[in-house]
Amino acid sequence: MNAPMPSRTPDSGTPRAWRARLRTLIDGRPVQRLVIGLILLNAAIFGLETSSSAMAALGPALVLADKAILALFVIEIVFRIVAHGRAFFRDSWSLFDLAVVSLGLLPATSSLTALRALRVLRVLRLLHFVPELRKVVAALLGAIPGLAAIVAVLVLLFYVAAVIATKLFAATAPQWFGNLGLSLFTLFQIMTLEGWADIVRDLMEPYPFAWLFFVPFILVTTFTMLNLFIAIIVGAIERERHRAGPTESAPASASDIGPRLDAIAREIAQLAEAASRSGKIPRRDAVR
Repeated sequence: MNAPMPSRTPDSGTPRAWRARLRTLIDGRPVQRLVIGLILLNAAIFGLETSSSAMAALGPALVLADKAILALFVIEIVFRIVAHGRAFFRDSWSLFDLAVVSLGLLPATSSLTALRALRVLRVLRLLHFVPELRKVVAALLGAIPGLAAIVAVLVLLFYVAAVIATKLFAATAPQWFGNLGLSLFTLFQIMTLEGWADIVRDLMEPYPFAWLFFVPFILVTTFTMLNLFIAIIVGAIERERHRAGPTESAPASASDIGPRLDAIAREIAQLAEAASRSGKIPRRDAVR
């Protein structure tokens, strides 16, 4: 009689199994925290590189630390590609990480100096690893259609106001409203409330009623449009929170539990009364 073959755990040595274990390791909280720590350390190094005194004292050490962190980022990206396979290239955040890390691999030549300066974008990898930041970015991207409509209205208002201001004030204040371009720039400065009082006071000497033009412009562009921007962004953030799942919604307060229990008790009593009338269950007085 042949001896039974020893049992072997299925798929224990297959590529799918070790890729799953690698995926669990890479996506685990310890590795995520390590990457976040490296990103923050890299951000501090980028800041120190802007200081001539820090570079004079710690220049070689900072360069070596930056290269070591870049090497760790490259290893992490390679492991994520191996672990997730094609799914890595279907994830926009993963592609962003790949592009940001790839910028650090460009050679340090004079023609690529500007591109190598963009390696500071590695700090933005925090958007991938911190869920709350991802939600804010997703909400801002979702608010773009509404913001685009407000920007279009704002552009129309600016154009109309610039044409009117150029025709009214070009002769008196050519330094501010000499042509359409200057008028647009001046109106943008007024919208930001930067020095608008000085401009309007100077114009009110030859034009005492100039404030009738600028005050409504400020009220519409600065306060009304700004509030619309804020409302759209806040609404997008709320929609993103609700879409994230019911676990993020606020729990019911204790004061709501009593009325809900009373309503449930009334429904049960009505169902019991209806069932007793149909004869399916006996009445209490009949049982007695």
